[in-house]
Parts: sequence; structure tokens; C-alpha cells
Amino acid sequence: MSSSIADGEKCEWELRTHVVPQIVFYEDKNFQGRRYECDSDCSDFHTYLSRCNSIRVESGAWVVYERPNYMGYQYVLTRGEYPEYQRWMGLNDRISSCKMIHFASGTLYKMQLYEKADFGGQVFEATEDCPSLLEKFRWKEVNSCKVFDGWWVFYEHPNYRGRQYFLEKGEYRKPGDWGAVSPTVQSFRRFTE
Repeated sequence: MSSSIADGEKCEWELRTHVVPQIVFYEDKNFQGRRYECDSDCSDFHTYLSRCNSIRVESGAWVVYERPNYMGYQYVLTRGEYPEYQRWMGLNDRISSCKMIHFASGTLYKMQLYEKADFGGQVFEATEDCPSLLEKFRWKEVNSCKVFDGWWVFYEHPNYRGRQYFLEKGEYRKPGDWGAVSPTVQSFRRFTE
């Protein structure tokens, strides 16, 4: 008899300690209208919602994309409420796919930025956030990079503003590899839990 109580306590403890990442998309501002919930990567949900004007991130961290198949403008979101698309720096009310970010504890952060495509030209190594590439490196753009450790977000403008590009461990030979249409990167920062 006591084992069933212990099992019940164990199950309750597991529920409290293991939170399933979840994000909820709403058609209208202020969490109104039709909604679509995700607890894992979703390559295309635009058939369920014609537009997205608010988002609630209940747990986890996510990259949401303007178009299906993880294409178009990217927005990196953490736990919280975004009652209108301007709150996540959205350029419009279009969101069609999302990916969950999988963190590992004790992660170090290291990447190399290159002046030219295919890892050519000058190279700078980064382990910390950078609010202005122009001030720190005298660069206005990044044409390729290698992420050795951690998760990073590139921003089109200084001080972490403008279009966002999420990068995880890997090699990016040209701006298109991280989803950009141009090499303009003027700030970047580490993305942590």
C-alpha cells in the first residue's frame, strides 16, 4: 500500500521538475482569437492560423520564423508574454514555423567571425556579447563564421536591434547559411537559458 503512495509522490515530483517546453500562438492581439500550441519543433502551422499577433511562451526558449520550413525573418523568444508582434520585434503578423532551443548546462561560448565568405580574410574570436561590431572590430558586416560552443544571436543593428539570426554549433560559410540576405551584422550576443 505504501508503495503506491511513494509512486504517486514520485510522479508528482517528476511533473514539477520536468517542464515540457511550450509556446502558444494567437491570431489576434492580447492573446485573443484562434490559437495554436506547440511543444516541439513545427515546420509549418500557417494553415491553422492565418496570422499571428500575440505569443505566449509558457516554458523553454524558441526561434520562430516568418515562413514555413524555418525560413524568413527569425525571432528568438524566451519565457514571457508578447501581446502584439512589435513586442518580439516582429516586422509583420506572419509566423509559420518554430524550433525549440535545446540547452545543455555548463556550456561555454566561443565563435570565430570572418571578414569574407568561406572563412576568408581577417578573423576575430568572440566569447562575450558585443553591442557594436563597428566599435569593437571596425566591421559593419560578417561574411562567414564558425560557432564552436554555445548559442548566439546576430543582430542587423547595434545594441541588439533589428533582424535577428539564431546560430548554434556549426559552420556558416555565407550569410545565407544563417538565414540572412545580406552580411550586415552590427551586434551579437550569447543566448543563455
